[in-house]
Amino acid sequence: MSVYTLFLIYSSAMGSPYVATGKKRIEEILKEANLKKGKTFVELGCGDGRIVRTAVKHYNVKGVGIDINPLLIFWAKILGTNGIQYKLENIFETDLKQSDYIYIFLMPKLIEKLALKMNKEVKKGAIVISHGFPIKGWEKKLIKTLKRIPFSTYFYRVR
Repeated sequence: MSVYTLFLIYSSAMGSPYVATGKKRIEEILKEANLKKGKTFVELGCGDGRIVRTAVKHYNVKGVGIDINPLLIFWAKILGTNGIQYKLENIFETDLKQSDYIYIFLMPKLIEKLALKMNKEVKKGAIVISHGFPIKGWEKKLIKTLKRIPFSTYFYRVR
C-alpha cells in the first residue's frame, strides 16, 4: 500500500491528483461528446484509463491514454488495452496534432499551461472536453456545458 500511496503523491506533485470518475458520469459525458467511429480519442492524465476504455468500447474510437504515473499506466494496461495505446509520458510531450477528441480532468493551473500547447497543436474542428474546470481564455470555443455537482464538464471546439 505504501508504494501505491507514493505514486499518488507523485501524480499530485506533477500537477493533478488521481481522482476516479464514476461510470454513470463517464457514460453521460461521452454521450454528450457525440464521438464518431474511427476518430482518435486522447485522454490526458488517463489514470486507470476508464474514460478512454469506455470511449473505445462503446464508440469504436481509436484510444490513446497518457499518464505520467507508471503505476496507473500499468494498472490501465491490466484492465484492458483493446484498441488503446497507453503511454507513460508527460502530457506536455504528447503530440496532439492528430487528436479528434481530447479529454482532460486536471487542475486549473495545469489546464492553463496545457491550453497554450493545445492552441498551437490541436487541429481545427477537434473537440476538447474538460471535466471539472473550464479552460480560461477558451470562452469563444465553448459549445456546451454539462452542469453537475461537484464537477461540471465543458465541451470546446477548436477553431
